[in-house]
Parts: sequence; structure tokens; C-alpha cells
Amino acid sequence: MKPLKVIFQPSGKRGEIQEGKTVLEASRELGVGIESLCGGKQTCGKCRVKILEGEFSPFSQEEGKWIGESEREGGIRLACSARILKDAVIFIPEESLAQIQIIRKRISERPVELNPTIKSYFVKLTPPSFYDLSGDFERLQKTLSDAHSLPPLHIDYPALSKLTKVLREGDWEVTVFVWMDREILDVKPKNNVKVSGLAIDIGTTTIAGYLCDLKTGELIATQSMMNPQVIYGEDVISRITFAMDHPDGLQILHQAVINGLNQLIQLITESSNTSPEDIYELTVVGNTAMHHLFLGIDPQPLGVSPFPPAIHQSMDIKGRDLRLKIHPSANVHILPIEAGFVGADNVGVLLALEPYNQDDMVLIIDVGTNGELVIGNRNHLLSASCAIGPALEGAHIQFGMRAAQGAIERIEISPKNFEVNYEVIGNSKPRGICGSGIIDGVAELYRAGIIDSSGRFKKEIRSPRLRWINEKPEFVIAWKEETSIGKDIVITQKDIRNVQLAKAALYAGAKLMMKKLGIEKLDKVILAGAFGAYIHPEKAMILGMFPDCDLKNVFSVGNAAGEGARIVLLNKEKRLEANEIVKKIKYVELTLEIDFQREFVEAMDIPHMRDSFPHLHLYRQ
Repeated sequence: MKPLKVIFQPSGKRGEIQEGKTVLEASRELGVGIESLCGGKQTCGKCRVKILEGEFSPFSQEEGKWIGESEREGGIRLACSARILKDAVIFIPEESLAQIQIIRKRISERPVELNPTIKSYFVKLTPPSFYDLSGDFERLQKTLSDAHSLPPLHIDYPALSKLTKVLREGDWEVTVFVWMDREILDVKPKNNVKVSGLAIDIGTTTIAGYLCDLKTGELIATQSMMNPQVIYGEDVISRITFAMDHPDGLQILHQAVINGLNQLIQLITESSNTSPEDIYELTVVGNTAMHHLFLGIDPQPLGVSPFPPAIHQSMDIKGRDLRLKIHPSANVHILPIEAGFVGADNVGVLLALEPYNQDDMVLIIDVGTNGELVIGNRNHLLSASCAIGPALEGAHIQFGMRAAQGAIERIEISPKNFEVNYEVIGNSKPRGICGSGIIDGVAELYRAGIIDSSGRFKKEIRSPRLRWINEKPEFVIAWKEETSIGKDIVITQKDIRNVQLAKAALYAGAKLMMKKLGIEKLDKVILAGAFGAYIHPEKAMILGMFPDCDLKNVFSVGNAAGEGARIVLLNKEKRLEANEIVKKIKYVELTLEIDFQREFVEAMDIPHMRDSFPHLHLYRQ
């Protein structure tokens, strides 16, 4: 296969690629952002491009599901399907350009008793003499024992290799950095007390870091970024599939997240006048697939029933073994895993919210590509995972997009005249609808009486915004004159159905868990996760994402998983607590529950086929 010249417009980026590569593969190689929520599986239709010049593989049957005859004649193809056979010029429309996601991973900074694993000790050693010929390490160890009552210690090789020089440079006055009162990580001359730690939340879509001073517990800086693995698939299943389908797939995904973390480390230390070598420990949370890919562990068993993880327990690994650019002796602590699809991130959520210390019956929903549920109190705790898909985050929606500039994130529809008010991220012209916007939109369509409880558009509604094209209804949220893409942004019947499928899975999961605990009502509902922080609680309950609850007790908590990572960074005793939680919490495999299908079907209605919502009486039709 010979190299071909490819030019992408309107950016003008160009380069050479091997013949037979898809347009999507070529865009990745040349650094051109094309939206591909399914990771190139031809299932989302978001990577539409226009062929200006060149020869390509024949139009496929899968492309026909997303591209009409007139568009096909106009040169529209799916980037993940069209293979480049000759030099080409390819135009990427506005709606297909990958946008930088607005990442809002705030944490609540709950008070934490400071007890980190890394402690520094300033000591003054007695220099060697003919009367004391102890080795430098033994001399240091004895001094630490005498001055600070420390037990016998090991010393990491990089620290040992510099020990002799540092002791003499410091005139036998040094600061010693010790991990878990067990291992010397570093020795620095004189009284050098700067020591930092970094809590990391590796999400499927985003990565967030929280840099902390391990002397004071202060949160020094935060930094977020897109997970670089996103270009290989929007959800965990597509990434597991990528790892399976490509001989070097696992290595590609592993290296992508390591490169991303090193970039985040560089950014967060530069923003806080800190050196990467000042970071002596990382604590890491993430779902089970992200956990395995971060560690370079084959995730294939996670994609096949019964979905066993490679390891459940927490782990401590040297950062250098993962090629992380931090202190060469730094420790990386990874929280334990509950189950194949309930990972260390959920353990972080539990540590942050502590339902196991409450009397109230609490439902915690971490809404993401994979919905994770926890329900219970100090007496019982259940966890489960719902394969809700990415619809609630804006994917599999005709005009769905990430929470990037131009995304409609809030929608209100007047029940009187069906006019629409909306808010757009970045106060720019809209180019699509993100997750919080689609939840708002479907809830508002129901509240305004435009759709019925089954989710169907009402044919008797008369409004220019509700139109029927080839007998398929759609409702206009933003007219094309208002948008940046020159098209009406609409919510279709299929969009509503995809949202119903996702919310029904969440509701059915919560209902089955309530039945297992023998309860009929919830005292509290907590929406966790960066996305959960932007879901309107009333709209979510109108939609029927969770069972009825007093809206005063429904609230968002931001990135609780990241908060959990910060907690274990600052207090080593919380690591023991995390391991105990994993032993006590009972995982429910919803796919094995005989009533799941019935509960799911009943939950398809808005808000529900049978269950009452007394706290929504103002919204009921």
C-alpha cells in the first residue's frame, strides 16, 4: 500500500496516510478532530464528512442508515466507513467537528482528618568517625528511630543512590520523606518540607486531578481534560472492543491514558508553581474498564458474562512502573473494585458520601455512560450497574453533542404557546444539545403536553415547532437562523425513545434494589458525578429517572468520585475503610433479576406506568 496525500478542510491540515485507511483513522493520525461517539463502529452517525476530491471505498449499507439519497449524491459519507483509495480532499461540516468539552469536575472539599501516607522528618545525623563506622543508611535509620520512634525502614533505590551525596551536601542535616512509616522515598539536604500528592479521577470521558499539600491538606490546584481514549470509543464497551479487535489495541489505550495523565500533571504543576518531582503519591479512581486500561490489564473478560475483573483489592504501584512523570519513587494507590461494572470510582463516591454511616435511606446515582447505583444506609448497602448507554449525555441523539461550547444545556417550553427558551454553553449560537439539555427537553415536552406519557408526540398539537416529515414527528428547539450549523436543531421521536430507554434502566434498577431492601420510599436522592451536577432535579424526576422523593432532598454533589480520591490521599485510614466497604456492599447483577424486564417496561412511561409521584403533582397532566 502506498502513501496518499490527504487534505482536511476547512482547517487546511494535510499529510500522508497509508492507502486503505478510513477517513476517521486518517483524521486521528493527522490530528484533525472528527466527532465519533461510537469510536468508529458506524452506530452513531456523528462523523459525517463531505468528499470534495478523491476515490473511496463503495458506499456501505451501514452508511445508508444515516445518510439519505440526496446527501449521498452530494458526497456525504461516514468518516468511519469511507476508506481512502487515492489522494483526497475532505470537508468536515461544523456539526461533525469534535469540540473541546467543557469539563466541570468540582469537588466539595469535605473536611478530612489529615493523616497522609507520606510524612517528612527533619533530622541531624552524627557524622561518621573511627569510633562509629556505620553505613550511611544504617546511620540515617538509627537517627530516625531515636528522634521519631520509627521502625526499621526500607529505602527505595533512587533514594539510596543519592543518599551519600545528599548527607554530605546537607552537612548531615536532611529531610527524609517516608511512605507508610515503612519506606524511605527521598532524602533532601537541610530542612526541605515541600511534599504534594495528586488525587486522580479517570472517567470514561474526562480525567480530573486535584493537587494537595500533604503537610496542610490544602487543595492547591485542580485540572481537568478530555480522556484521550475518547477518539477510540465513547463508552467502555467500544474501548473494550477496540482492545480486542486491534493487535496493539490494549497498548494504544493504555499509552493514551498515561500520556494524558502526564500532560495533566505538567499543567497542574505549572499552574501552582510546583514541580512534578514534588508529587510523592497519586491516588486513583475510575470505573473497572478505565482501571484495567490504566494498568495495562486486558479488559476483554469485562465484556463477557460474568464480567470478572482481574483484581478486586486495592493496589500500590510505583509511578515509574507506569511511566508517570512524577517523583521517581512516588507511590500510586488505586482504590478497590466492587464488580465488573462497578469500579473504584464508585468506592470513591461511597467514601465521600458515607451512606454506610446514615440512618436515612439514600439512593446515589452516578449518571454517566454507565449508570452506577447505590442504595441503602448503615444497615444494608446494595450496588448495581445499569447499561444506560450515552443517550443521557447527548449521544445517540440526532443533534446530541458533548457539553462543549455551543451546546444547549437548559430548555424551557411554554405550555401556552409552545415557545422555547434555552441556554447555551459559552453564550454562543447553538450547534447541538448536550445531556442536561436533552433531559430538560424531553421533560419539558411532557410538562407542556406536547408528548404523552408513552413519549409519543400528540397529533392534535398545532404549532409550527411540531412538524411531521415523512410521518415522523420532530419538535424544533432552535430555528436554523439561530444556530451556527445552518440547520434547525430538533428533538425527534427516536431521540425521546432513546432517552426513555436510558432512564427506564436507571429507574428499574433502583426499583429492584428497593424491593430487595423491602422499602417503598426514599429519604434522599443524590446525583453524583460531573454530569449529575448539571441535571435539574425536578426535570429528572418529571422524566422518571428515579423513584419519587421530596425534591428538597434531591441534590447534586459534584464529582464525588474525585472527592473520594482526595480523601484517601489525605487520610491513609480511609484506605482501610474503602477495603471494608467493598467487603460489605452487596452487588446486584440486574440482568439476572427475573423482574427486571417488567420493571423496565413499566418505567418506559413518563414518569412511570404505575408508580405515583406525589411530589410532582404540579407537573402531572
